[in-house]
Amino acid sequence: MKLSVSVKPISLVKTHMSEMVEGLTKTHGKVVITHNGEARAVLQDIESYEELHDSLAMLKIVAMSTKSMLEGKGESPEKAFNDIRKKAKETAAR
Repeated sequence: MKLSVSVKPISLVKTHMSEMVEGLTKTHGKVVITHNGEARAVLQDIESYEELHDSLAMLKIVAMSTKSMLEGKGESPEKAFNDIRKKAKETAAR
């Protein structure tokens, strides 16, 4: 487990929630919340949460693109860039 993640029992989280949220907002860390000694949830600041989800979305796009290319469904990078250049010239000519 990383040192940036702390483990806290749910009873402590219940009594100190506002302080924990304030601390997470400043440190961008994570808290693993346990119940009866087992990890049950993770608490993290919203900025880190959004960053994580943005990263996952980008990875999903890359994976989908790679799959498409391997299945022969995509265009070559050369054709894609040529199409972009052509559209840019058409737009500039207007």
